[in-house]
Amino acid sequence: MTTQDHDIDLLDPDAGGVFFVVEDDLDPLAAQGAGHGLFVARTSLKGCTGKDELLRRLKASWRLPAEFGDNWDALADSVNDLDWLEGSGYLLLFDHADDLREASEEDFDILLDILDEAAETWQEDGKPFFAFFAMPESAFNDPDF
Repeated sequence: MTTQDHDIDLLDPDAGGVFFVVEDDLDPLAAQGAGHGLFVARTSLKGCTGKDELLRRLKASWRLPAEFGDNWDALADSVNDLDWLEGSGYLLLFDHADDLREASEEDFDILLDILDEAAETWQEDGKPFFAFFAMPESAFNDPDF
């Protein structure tokens, strides 16, 4: 799915979730999110090989607290409690998501699960939460995707 194919209201908590887009969608999404007062974080997954590298990148782009535990449980806890970030909601953008998926499909799937569960929590709290993963167009034709 691309944002050009669907109108997504970034202010609607019930529309939140995890989405796949093409790289060209990320800049317009970032601009739209910033214009709505959302916290926008863009994380490059280019060359990302797995969990350890991913967590380092997320720690920097999401400005995770210094006491962040560098494990999946800590990430799940953090993404469900983003009080240290300014914004009326959260827009997490990932470019080159296929690099992580190809290097470690297990880590990629765990990240998706954590973000999907967080989206449900934020919906219950009435706060917009969106994660967009940019993939190449060819990925959308892959039956295993």
